[in-house]
Amino acid sequence: MKFTRLKITGFKSFIDTTILDIKEGLTGLVGPNGCGKSNIVEAMKWNMGEAGPSKLRAGEMNDLIFAGTKGRASRNSAEVILTIENSENSLQSYKNDEEIEVSRKIGKDDGSTYRINNKEVRQRDVQILF
Repeated sequence: MKFTRLKITGFKSFIDTTILDIKEGLTGLVGPNGCGKSNIVEAMKWNMGEAGPSKLRAGEMNDLIFAGTKGRASRNSAEVILTIENSENSLQSYKNDEEIEVSRKIGKDDGSTYRINNKEVRQRDVQILF
């Protein structure tokens, strides 16, 4: 399974939309303590269907939504979109799709919604895909 792009909006420390292109070869996350490296990994875990907030260093799922700072207002939702290359049809259930886009979105006190290629699916469907 080849990940090609990660788009994070409002998840933990990522208030603004952040897009990470994952290129061929080695992609690494480098930076000082506190810059958000582990939040990127947690965004991917959350997108893949992680249900336990404690496994994402949070007390509850609402804690995953950007809470605000002195100079920035809090957000009401968070979304993580992971794009997977499927040009070799490695994922048979999506064999007609060159790319597969898996999305998870949460609203304050609303719970999560999952989408695969813009079609709403169950959490279990995402977990089975991965």
